[in-house]
Amino acid sequence: MKITRIETFTNRYIGFTRVTDAEGRQGWGQVSTYNSDITSQVLHRQIAPHVLGVEFEDLDALTDKVIEREHKFPGSYMKRAIGGLDTAIWDLRGKIAGLPVCSLIGGTPGKLRAYASSMKREITPAAEAERFRRLQGEFGYDAFKFRIAAEYGHDTDEWPGRTEEIIPTIRRALGADAALLVDANSGFSPKRAIQVADLLLEHGIEHFEEPCLYWELEQTREVREALEGKPIAVTGGEQDCEIPTWRHMIDMRAVDVVQPDILYLGGISRTLRVCHLAAAAGLPITPHAANQGLVTLFTMHLLRALGGPVTGTPGSAGKYLEFSIEEADYYPWQYGLYREDPYRVEGGEVTVTDAPGWGVEICPEWLAKSEYQLSELPG
Repeated sequence: MKITRIETFTNRYIGFTRVTDAEGRQGWGQVSTYNSDITSQVLHRQIAPHVLGVEFEDLDALTDKVIEREHKFPGSYMKRAIGGLDTAIWDLRGKIAGLPVCSLIGGTPGKLRAYASSMKREITPAAEAERFRRLQGEFGYDAFKFRIAAEYGHDTDEWPGRTEEIIPTIRRALGADAALLVDANSGFSPKRAIQVADLLLEHGIEHFEEPCLYWELEQTREVREALEGKPIAVTGGEQDCEIPTWRHMIDMRAVDVVQPDILYLGGISRTLRVCHLAAAAGLPITPHAANQGLVTLFTMHLLRALGGPVTGTPGSAGKYLEFSIEEADYYPWQYGLYREDPYRVEGGEVTVTDAPGWGVEICPEWLAKSEYQLSELPG
């Protein structure tokens, strides 16, 4: 395969990519959300020159070459930009083969259990419980995640007592059978996280996400070791974009469940590397997918290729897909993106279709309003 043209369609919040190969065939992908306009500039300036016109079959080798050529610029923006290239190439491959991406990476189309994921901290416990009950009735969710602590709060709360109030409030509202997850967003010290875990265990919370500063892996491991053997998983990894960091995190058993974000990490191919590391260590994968940009669709295809959340076997997909419940009043930029919405929740499940590639078309009206950039071979 040879890529001859890379296009981006971007605003500040989200940016789509389109690649064209030497035969004129095209595939769509996405750079990571947030500051996507900056990320698209990185793609055109620092990635496209190393990719355009290069014959390749091994996508890992191609992206590794880019990273090596741009060795003075490690970190998040490079990986977020590479994700836009990678996911567009996977769409192109799927369209050429006439198969969905999940089939190309070892899976099959089908359904996935989703958990309703709240992004709000400013919401009161009562209001959060009320909207969870509404979503439970309307869409059939049986799993829910809510926020505790203050984001990077150093043991403070969003307001005093909120964490202690919201945990029992949500459990009472949803009943004993609902699966409950919490996200601390690096809010606690290990000591405080372990204290809060007693309350989580009392109310049957099964997933304790990013309890401590995410880059302090020893802190997270301290929490995991304190809770070992108890019915709660310490999880994390969404922010991490370097493969050696992932290898270290998994080798040291910092978490019980790994949570790579496909676009923060640099695409499907790099995420599959993390999945292989996790599989070798017997750790399940529940990726981070916190908005209704394409990252959730990419994650759906990935989970279907890991055996599907129905199994929950070690080294495979976790029990559910993260699915953002925030509406247009909170994340207005994630609406009006697609010609036909790929995200329909019925009975608490979403569906990966058998359409080739990602099976999605970007809305032409949205594209017309975006900032356009082009990199292509001369002539």
